[in-house]
Amino acid sequence: MDSITHIVLGACVGEVLMDKKSGRKAMLWGALAQSIPDIDFISGAWLPITKALIAHRGLTHSFLFAFIIAFFLALIASKWHRAEEISTLKWFSFFLIEVLIHLLLDAMNNYGVGLFEPFSSIRVSLNVLYVADPFFTIVPFVVFFFLLLFKMDHSRRMKFAQVGMMVPVFYLAFALINKTIIENSIKNDLPNGSRHFTAPTLFNNFLWTAVIQDSTGFRVGYKSIISDRQFSYYHFDQHKSYLDSIHDHQEVMDLKTFSQGYYTLEKWGDTLVFNDLRFGQINGWEIPSSKFAFHYYLSHPHENNLIVQRGRFAGLNFSSGKQLLLKMFDMK
Repeated sequence: MDSITHIVLGACVGEVLMDKKSGRKAMLWGALAQSIPDIDFISGAWLPITKALIAHRGLTHSFLFAFIIAFFLALIASKWHRAEEISTLKWFSFFLIEVLIHLLLDAMNNYGVGLFEPFSSIRVSLNVLYVADPFFTIVPFVVFFFLLLFKMDHSRRMKFAQVGMMVPVFYLAFALINKTIIENSIKNDLPNGSRHFTAPTLFNNFLWTAVIQDSTGFRVGYKSIISDRQFSYYHFDQHKSYLDSIHDHQEVMDLKTFSQGYYTLEKWGDTLVFNDLRFGQINGWEIPSSKFAFHYYLSHPHENNLIVQRGRFAGLNFSSGKQLLLKMFDMK
């Protein structure tokens, strides 16, 4: 999930789990603990771009890291707050829960997390929540600011924190139900032995996309959970042959690993482009043939700075945003 979600949810969980005598410090520690796995972003300062993509959400998003960082944070917090007489074990349990919540939420996205690193490079990506979903975040976000304003002895402080923690839980349950509905709706569209995935679209859990592999490429379609219509697909050729002369280049092998096989190749003029289909199209709900949000310039690798962010919101304007809302609630 996005950083804001981890911060505000971590603060709400901290308020609920820790003793009142820890005060607002529990909120701050919770926000820190839920943010700390994303420290791996600094790897981009020295790793090549394709290696940094693989490193992100790798070791620092593993169970091993969760236990190690919880242990060290517990030692620091118990010494720092010795006056509050909170045991090291309680601090350890608190930090472990916070970090594990971070890992769980990130596993719900399509980027994937290395839960079993360094023993296994398998990435877990359940494709249940979009990486930034205002519907998921808005309640803990509001509660976070109320908790900052409320005095520690406010009679409803704990209730507000519980709401900030539980509403995302109910929304996650809602998303899991949606996932099941969408998966059931495409059963008849799947060729025997074909690979596929389904995932929510930008900023919501109402409009979903399905990507289905066939003999020449992938079919990509969209459907609202409210609609009783079936998916309408647009086909993208994979063009594997474009990689014949460079298939053994390290950046190509890294990108194929990172995409988990869900990729296509295109030629934009003199530039060979690698598309990772897992991150969706820029505005495919409006223009079925639109470009994919994650694309990497194989012919001009020096232009790939911030490639994950580069296409995420490109082309998103009032018109496409309006179309997204209409599609979400099956109004057009």
